[in-house]
Amino acid sequence: QVQLVESGGGLVQSGESRRLSCVMSGDTLDYWAIGWFRQAPGKGREVVLCITRGSESTYYEDSVKDRFTISRDNAKNTVYLQMNNLKPEDTAVYYCNVGGGGPTYWGQGTQVTVSS
Repeated sequence: QVQLVESGGGLVQSGESRRLSCVMSGDTLDYWAIGWFRQAPGKGREVVLCITRGSESTYYEDSVKDRFTISRDNAKNTVYLQMNNLKPEDTAVYYCNVGGGGPTYWGQGTQVTVSS
């Protein structure tokens, strides 16, 4: 059974950086495409970044372009979300997701709160 566990959330000041981690168990990460999503209070879940299984291409949501970076360490079965220059509007619960045309899996989410 695939499980994803996110960590690294917390309270940060506007302009600061934060790195989120998502560790996969139950399978090998390099078989999967990966996405980070977020859900702000009162809003739906939205995709933030995605990376293909072979890391050939990456999708960025416009508001995080040049600020957020997704990376993967297949040896550690871990995917990272590096968030720089955080803004109050980045406040949300962040989720990692893996998929590949079949079943998809979600982590439990980690809260990021950015104060102004």
